[in-house]
Amino acid sequence: MRAWALRTRRLPLDAGTLTMGILNVTPDSFSDGGRYASPEAAVARGRQLAAAGADLVDVGGESTRPGAHPVPVDEELRRVVPVVAALAADGICVSVDTRRPEVAAAAIEAGAEVVNDVSGLADPAMRRVCAETGVGVVVMHMRGEPATMQDDPSYDDVVAEVAAFLAERTARAEGDGIERDRIVVDPGIGFGKTGEHNLALLADLGAIVALGHPVLVGVSRKRFLGAILAEGGFERPPADRDVASAAAAVAAVLAGASIVRVHDVVVSREATLVADAIVHARRVKGRR
Repeated sequence: MRAWALRTRRLPLDAGTLTMGILNVTPDSFSDGGRYASPEAAVARGRQLAAAGADLVDVGGESTRPGAHPVPVDEELRRVVPVVAALAADGICVSVDTRRPEVAAAAIEAGAEVVNDVSGLADPAMRRVCAETGVGVVVMHMRGEPATMQDDPSYDDVVAEVAAFLAERTARAEGDGIERDRIVVDPGIGFGKTGEHNLALLADLGAIVALGHPVLVGVSRKRFLGAILAEGGFERPPADRDVASAAAAVAAVLAGASIVRVHDVVVSREATLVADAIVHARRVKGRR
C-alpha cells in the first residue's frame, strides 16, 4: 500500500483522499485572516479541524495571498511554534506552511511532521533541514513572490511548465537527501496564475500525477472560484465558497489527486468520499 512517509508516521494514500485542514495564524490571510491570530484561538481551531476529520493540520504564520508581503522571521516564529507544539502534544499530525528554514526547524522541533513550502524548496538550507529531520515535504510551484505573483502571469504552456518545474525541484530534493516517499507535489493553484491557468491545471492534472509523486491540490475558497460563481450570477465572498471548493476538489480527486488542502473539513470530506467511491468503482471495473 502506498503511503506518505512523515517524520514519525506514515499516512496511507490508497485508503482514500487525505484532508489537510488550513490553520492561518495570521491577521491578513484572504479568507480567515485575524480569526485565529491568538495562540488560544488557533489551537482551538486546530483541534476542531482534527476532530472534524482532518488528517493533517497545516499551520501558517505568514500570509501568501496575492499582494502579501513577508513578515519578520521572529514574528512568524512567535505565531507558529506555540500552536504547533500544542497541537502536536495532542497527537495531531501537524504540517508547517513556511518558506523559511529557521521556522521549519523550530516547528519540527516542536513536533511538526511535514514542511509545506510554497517556494518549492528553493532554499538549499530548507532542503537540508528537511533531509536531516526526515519530515514529509510538499513541493509547490509558484511563479514569483506572493507580493508580485499575480502581476500579469504568463506561460506558453502552463501545464508543461509547472510539470517541468516540479520534476526539477523534486529531483533536486532527492539529490539533497530527501527520500522519494516523503515528497508530495502541488501545482500551486492561484500562485502566479490566472483563472484560465488554474482551470487548465485542473483539467490536465494527470500530467502532474504522471510525475509519480502524490499530488496535493489547494483550491479552497480561491479567487478564481469566486469569479466562476460571479459569472453565473452568484456573488460569494471567500467564506461562502465551500460548495465551489468541494466541486473543484472532487474534480482533482477524480483526476488523481491524493490530498486536498481545505478550510471546511466536513464539506470537503463528504465530497471526497463520493469521489473516492467513484475512483474505487473505476479500479474495480478495470480489474474485470
